[in-house]
Amino acid sequence: MQIGLLLPAGQAQLAAGGSVTDIVDIAVRAERLGFDSVWAGDSLSRARVEPLTLLTAVAQATETVRLGTATLIPAYRHPAQAALTISSLDLVSGGRLIIGVGAGFPGRSEHEFDLVGVDFKTRFSYLDDTVALWKQLWTGHPESFHGKVLHYDWLPEVPRPAQPGGPPVWLGGITPAALRRAGKLYDGWLPYPPDPADYASGLATIREQGRDVTPALFATVHLGGGTAALEEYCQATYQAPLDWVGKIQVMITGGPDEVIAQLRRFAEAGARHILLRIAALDPREIDYQLAGLAEILSPLRRTLEHESP
Repeated sequence: MQIGLLLPAGQAQLAAGGSVTDIVDIAVRAERLGFDSVWAGDSLSRARVEPLTLLTAVAQATETVRLGTATLIPAYRHPAQAALTISSLDLVSGGRLIIGVGAGFPGRSEHEFDLVGVDFKTRFSYLDDTVALWKQLWTGHPESFHGKVLHYDWLPEVPRPAQPGGPPVWLGGITPAALRRAGKLYDGWLPYPPDPADYASGLATIREQGRDVTPALFATVHLGGGTAALEEYCQATYQAPLDWVGKIQVMITGGPDEVIAQLRRFAEAGARHILLRIAALDPREIDYQLAGLAEILSPLRRTLEHESP
């Protein structure tokens, strides 16, 4: 069982007094406190520090913690250029990179895809083509690539990543189509369903494809703050109420024992790498929450390892 931390790199945290230096410092502290991974999110409509840029700084400031994107939207970058950037970041980090990817969210991402000139209706094919292209560029020098929607008659050479074959690529999403694709084409699965039963059934569908896929979970947590803290975070981050966000994402609050108990249910459902996002904006509150999570990290890991199938 591994535990990760999402870095607070959104505009809401920056506006509350955070800085890029603070974000890198949090990554360093997370490594020292025993977290297994640190992650950065991606968006065009919700301003944030660009994740691959941020993780490059984090890679230089840390030594062993794994670095991940949760999740990168590949459509926002040219596929070949992204392959080069990701390969370079894997080299800079010494092979510590995990690339979580997604295809946007219906009802909220269409304008972002319009901005970058990608048809939202083809977003899944675009994503699968992009990842397939990355893997070809990371392992060889293909002369051309022709997928469902991406077609290139010439491609550049890309330096080999530090990890043979390139960084593992994890897929977000829990729709039936996403589950089938995760089991066939990807190295890991990084969803955020609020119901552990949905997580268990989704993982079962993935495993029916016969591949060994890392089962991960994205969970938003706040120690001791109650639903008011989650409500404030949802409004600042999504401009949407907790009632709406909580139907889509797992949102956890309560004391240490309650948080552990709620995460245990996902471990029982099969999660093996749990990524925690602190539901806080003010840097002082983030520091307080990080210290609290660090105190329960060992018992949390022991409990989850005991409960995991």
